[in-house]
Amino acid sequence: MNGLQRTALALVIIGAINWGLIGFFQFDLVAAIFGGQDSVLSRIVYGLVGLSGLYCLTLLFRPSEEFERENRTEMT
Repeated sequence: MNGLQRTALALVIIGAINWGLIGFFQFDLVAAIFGGQDSVLSRIVYGLVGLSGLYCLTLLFRPSEEFERENRTEMT
C-alpha cells in the first residue's frame, strides 16, 4: 500500500467515525473542530473525505498482492 492509498484510507476512516458520531450522538466532529459546516476548512475536509472515498473504491477492485503472487507461481 503506497502513501496515497494510506492517506485516502485514513481520511475515509475519519469520515466514517464522523458519520458514526453524527448517527449516534448528533455530533459533527469536523464541524466542531473547524468552525461549523459552512466554514471553508470544514468544506475542504468534507471534500477530501469524499474524494478519498471515491479513490478507495478502486482498492475494492484491485487484486491483492498475495493473490497475484499465487497466480504467478501457479503459471510457472
